[in-house]
Amino acid sequence: MSTPVHRAATRPSAAVSMPPRQGRAGSPAGHPLLRMQSSAGNRATTAAVQRARGEDKGKAPENGGASAGAQKKNYRDRIAALLDRFKKNLEPIDTFVKGVQTPVNAGFTQHAAAAADQGVKHSAAASGTSAASGNLLTEATGTVVNGMEAYKNMKDARKHETGAGHHTAKKKARTKGADTAVGAAGSAAYSAAIAKEVTKIQKAADAAVASEASGVASASVGAVKGVRAVFRVGGAARKYQKVKELGDPHLVHAGSLARLNESREQADWAAAEAYVALDAYWNHEGEGRLELVAEAIDAAWEAMGEARDAAESLRRAEQDVEKLNRVQEYAKKKQLTKMGKETVGGAVGESTKAAAGVVTAVAAGTAGLASNPVGWGLAGAGAGLVLGVTLYKALRAATKRYEEKRHPERWAPAGKDPAEAASRDESLKHALKFWKKVSQGERQAMAREIYALAAGPGIPGSGGTTAEMRESARALLIALKSGPAQHKLEPEAWADTLDDPVKSAGWIKEIAEQLASG
Repeated sequence: MSTPVHRAATRPSAAVSMPPRQGRAGSPAGHPLLRMQSSAGNRATTAAVQRARGEDKGKAPENGGASAGAQKKNYRDRIAALLDRFKKNLEPIDTFVKGVQTPVNAGFTQHAAAAADQGVKHSAAASGTSAASGNLLTEATGTVVNGMEAYKNMKDARKHETGAGHHTAKKKARTKGADTAVGAAGSAAYSAAIAKEVTKIQKAADAAVASEASGVASASVGAVKGVRAVFRVGGAARKYQKVKELGDPHLVHAGSLARLNESREQADWAAAEAYVALDAYWNHEGEGRLELVAEAIDAAWEAMGEARDAAESLRRAEQDVEKLNRVQEYAKKKQLTKMGKETVGGAVGESTKAAAGVVTAVAAGTAGLASNPVGWGLAGAGAGLVLGVTLYKALRAATKRYEEKRHPERWAPAGKDPAEAASRDESLKHALKFWKKVSQGERQAMAREIYALAAGPGIPGSGGTTAEMRESARALLIALKSGPAQHKLEPEAWADTLDDPVKSAGWIKEIAEQLASG
């Protein structure tokens, strides 16, 4: 066994000492190339031997000593991240294709059919093929990413059997699973659209059949997306109603604020009376004057402390009421916004596109590839609605990314120094990175405020919250679908998780997710 090893070790040196004429013909870079290969091979061999013999002497291997399962998971996460970024880079092009190129192609196709212009018809079919191909690439990539995300979150849900981590993972697994199914159906529809356009280019006899199949597929996917949007609108409406039923915090906590104010007034009167007694004892003549004055000073000092504590409790309660009112209004605004986006872009936009698919299928089945202005108009209207919502989302996300860089102090966590503000140019560059998510925005700040109000006294900064205020904040969590039922916990155990500092990050992530979802 040793002989082959010695032979393998001698080969690199022979290759390095090879004269120039033995390298590639006419290639003066033969020596540098071989030296680079030899050096890289030696380094790889040395590293492999060290890992095999365990002679690294405290230096961790490149994979950090991870097990095969951990390496596999790491590779899967890296592949998913690369695919996700690839998909997000395709999305701007995909948006343009869906909102502009596809409706324009449909218009030219309708004109060509009405005027019997084969040249325009052929050009529109070629453009339609490229458009459907781009849509298919984006949809298929998204389907793979969503499938991987669904699988990952299913495993996380099984790992976290209860609590915020379980609910967040389970909800994502369900959502991503549905996205995967819809994406697969969408990929099939785009494949049918490609086949339809190809038959037009080739002037095939079965072009009408392909057009009819494409229309049916498009109508089916649009109908599924429209129905799903309706369910999302219903979920957001129910969540909005539950938050609204909590009532105005100023009215709900008017009684507790009145009691705290009464306690403050009584403490102020007690302090004033203690100072009056102190003045009386101070002017007292006779034996024991110093003892009486000392006792009066102690009483006045204690009364002033109680008055100060009462005033601080009232001030803290008033601030908490304002915070609770602010986060409730924000939660309602998020649900109203979600209802609007899902109604316009999903329920109406996708349903209109589905109707366009139906009209196309009927026209293809009854009149071949004749003029179809109704289908064209419906397709254009549906695409315009979806495009408008998509552009709105993109503009909002870009604005949030800009603020995150330009004004990091606006939504920075309390008690932590915010990051240094970036310049206007750097902030604009960051805003254009559409593949990046906002990590420190308004939604995350509101989630931290809700958690601070609902958390137990064991959480730093939450010890001064009144019991009534804490109960109201926890009622808000239940309205946001983050209650004991969703976490598979009894109410007492659920409340204990709110008082566990280890679970604070998971809770804040859970609340932020629930604020954005219906």
